[in-house]
Amino acid sequence: MSAPVVDVWGPVAPEARSSFPSAPEPHDEWVLGGGTAWVYYSPLNRRQLIRPVILSDGFSSGSSNPDQLWHGLEENGGYRFISELHATGRDVIILGYTDRTASITDNAETAIECIRRALAERVGRSRLAVGGFSMGGLVTRYALAKMEQDPSLPDHETSLYFSYDTPHHGAWFPIAIQAFTHFATDNWGDTPGIGPVLRQFSGLLNSPAAKQMARWHIEKADATPEQASERVAFLEALDEVGGWPRIPRKIGVANGVGTGTGNGIKAGATAVRCDGDTLHDTWLKTQAKGEQVVARLQRTGGEPVSVRTNGLPEIDGAPGGLFTVPSPAGDTGSFGLAGLLMGLLGNTVDADVITTSCFIPSISAVAVGDISDPEALYQPISPDGSPLDAFVCADRSEGHTTMTEELGGWIVNEIAANG
Repeated sequence: MSAPVVDVWGPVAPEARSSFPSAPEPHDEWVLGGGTAWVYYSPLNRRQLIRPVILSDGFSSGSSNPDQLWHGLEENGGYRFISELHATGRDVIILGYTDRTASITDNAETAIECIRRALAERVGRSRLAVGGFSMGGLVTRYALAKMEQDPSLPDHETSLYFSYDTPHHGAWFPIAIQAFTHFATDNWGDTPGIGPVLRQFSGLLNSPAAKQMARWHIEKADATPEQASERVAFLEALDEVGGWPRIPRKIGVANGVGTGTGNGIKAGATAVRCDGDTLHDTWLKTQAKGEQVVARLQRTGGEPVSVRTNGLPEIDGAPGGLFTVPSPAGDTGSFGLAGLLMGLLGNTVDADVITTSCFIPSISAVAVGDISDPEALYQPISPDGSPLDAFVCADRSEGHTTMTEELGGWIVNEIAANG
């Protein structure tokens, strides 16, 4: 199974990932304020930076891992994205961050520094291609737009902006999973072994970047789902710089379908349930419309907690990029991760867990509709109405940031055709 470019849960997942082979030694490495750029020159350019393409990492825990990024981009079993860019004479700059959970606007400063460094190192006058995967598309979108609006910053000299399964209109972290994670952390966050894992997971969901991306967020299990203040502030900051860069051609791809066909996950279904030493009759449901109890959480011997939502769409089954589907590498999807945590807390998890769910709805990845609109989520996507100049949706809903020839090849062709 293909590894994603961006592994959302990353080192927070309680089962160790398979180790990734070491990435090739970069031809150059730029230490930036807030991150690192790994530079791989095209063999056609004799180790000179002539036609730079900047690929930004996205949201996950901790700092960027060049081995994992290289594996997702180049050794994923589906499409050798870096090799194909090199074959067109493009030099690849992989942009990573010291803290992938930091504010999008903070990491955008690192992206701006990377763009400026690329311009300074470039031989000749070829314009750049700049974009990113998942949250990396938001980071670079904001960075380019800011460079156009701020007179103290230079021309970004970028001809193409691209995003790969980026949550332009918000991401979906299931409320049931957010609630269970915070509940488990409140009750067992100080327990040796599992406690640090729970605290990390809860902290990841409550991080600045997660709050900025999530269309609905809860800080605690009993909170009301809403847009976090951090998301409201980010959207205002984005508006202040014009929303989008205006100079480059703007393109994007979605790991979900554009036909409006859902992924098959039924609304209101029990996704995961457990009973045992620490949790009694605890279950999480997939999201349904209207008023719903999405989770029942009960510490053994304690009082049950009901987690309610109202007015949310049937979004777990919506077309879009999925939380990474379970794989031998230790990835656990979304509800699958909750089930794994339940088991590690000493409980028996019922069979037939619905492991994964929609993460980035297709309409969000191509910026054509409001993901809170239950009808828009399941409508065929029109080629009109997006601020992107062109976009492509996958032929099936697949793992978030899965690199495929269908999507990666289209981006490579667009880059080759734009300077």
